[in-house]
Amino acid sequence: MARVKTANTPPLAGVIAFVVIALIFATALFIWYGCRIEPGNGEIAILIKKTGKMLPENEIVATSSEYKGIQLAVLGEGRYFRNPYVWDWQIKPVTEIPAGKFGVLVRKFGKNLPAGEILALDSNSKGIVREVLGTGRHRINPYAYEVKLCDDIVIMPGNIGVVANLCGKDIFSGSSNDLANSKGFIVSADRKGVQKTTLKEGTHRINPYIQSVAIVNIQSQRYEFSGKEAIGFITLDGFYVTLEGTVEFNIVPESAPMLTHEVGNMDDIIKKLILPSVSGFARIEGSKKSATEFIVGESRQLFQNKLEEFLRKNCRAWGVSINSVLIRDINPPQEIAGIIRNREIAQQEAKKFSQQIEQAKSATELERQKMLALQSRRKVEAETGKITSEIAARQAKLEKVIAAQAELEAAALQLKTAQAEARAALALAESERSVIAAGNKAEVEILKRNITAFGGGEAYLRGKLYEKIAPNLQSIMTNSSAGDAFGLPLLKNTVRK
Repeated sequence: MARVKTANTPPLAGVIAFVVIALIFATALFIWYGCRIEPGNGEIAILIKKTGKMLPENEIVATSSEYKGIQLAVLGEGRYFRNPYVWDWQIKPVTEIPAGKFGVLVRKFGKNLPAGEILALDSNSKGIVREVLGTGRHRINPYAYEVKLCDDIVIMPGNIGVVANLCGKDIFSGSSNDLANSKGFIVSADRKGVQKTTLKEGTHRINPYIQSVAIVNIQSQRYEFSGKEAIGFITLDGFYVTLEGTVEFNIVPESAPMLTHEVGNMDDIIKKLILPSVSGFARIEGSKKSATEFIVGESRQLFQNKLEEFLRKNCRAWGVSINSVLIRDINPPQEIAGIIRNREIAQQEAKKFSQQIEQAKSATELERQKMLALQSRRKVEAETGKITSEIAARQAKLEKVIAAQAELEAAALQLKTAQAEARAALALAESERSVIAAGNKAEVEILKRNITAFGGGEAYLRGKLYEKIAPNLQSIMTNSSAGDAFGLPLLKNTVRK
């Protein structure tokens, strides 16, 4: 019976193995589906701890994992596993700051700020964080921080940024501004108020809760007073005259911080500085002249020059540079404009006739000057011809004298040459005579010696004869018993019979 029971009952080892496998499979499923935290692209996981110490009073974020509640640290993209009985979590999108903007962080946890403070003193206190977030994605815990988007401050060419501190020391903290520094409008970097240093052109990211930036145009500006905005004043003789013109100016960059906060923006500068200066000068100086002076003469140009000088001097003290002042039109009262205009036309006509008379006189004088010039030219030509003839005669005479002197010198040179040649010929003849005489003398001496050697003149002659005929003599036929031929002695060995 026992064997049969054992055969029908499953083995204990198989049950245990099945249970183990089931537990492993269940554990894997639990870990994969119950413990897995997997933030996707552009997401973060915010952890919430269910166990641990209670957070201190007034705290909303746990800065350490020993406290229960929302944890400060977040999990980025990836795969994580946490015990769901200890942890809970939320998937949130990352904080994305688009191009052209930046982010300002407001910390929600930490120590409370002192009264009147808005900036976080350190990383453990609430408030606005000084550093800003740039363009891009940031893993910011939305329960710990609030992100406020702000536009980039773009300063175009021809503009500057005037910076004003919104935080720092002020009169309420017990220290007043230094009035000697631009009347107190410009303060040091640790105080509330306008800063002396300005921002140059470009893109800037400045925390708007710490500093404010006012963009100021420092390019040339034009203010036109015409039409309804024309400047009017009463002249010395009681007429109402209006001015129309243009003033070109620009703000000096170094004076922009003080000017913009003491006077205001560009419209304020025109209404509070340029316009009152032009109107005041026009009313004061215009009341010193009659209406006629503004219509004819040089009064308009003088008035414009004085106005420009006054504006330059008055506006320079405020940091405004006046580039040019132009009075385009001065409008007198209509009741005197026609009279003055007719009188001006009559004066212009009189000037025209006077100019014609002067031109006629000038033409007559010109003709007279031409005749005088022609007479003078002919006189000069005659005198020039006379002087030229005299010079030519003198030149010819001088040339003849020079030629005669040259011929005389040539003749003298020829004479000297002939004399030298004669002397040379005489010397040559003398030398030839001496040579001939010496030769003759030498021949005489030789002849004497030869005659002496032959024993006499007859013997010498006979020897010479033999020298001449002997080479061609082959035989001599003679019957002379005297032993000679032709009167010449014969040698015995040479005579053939």
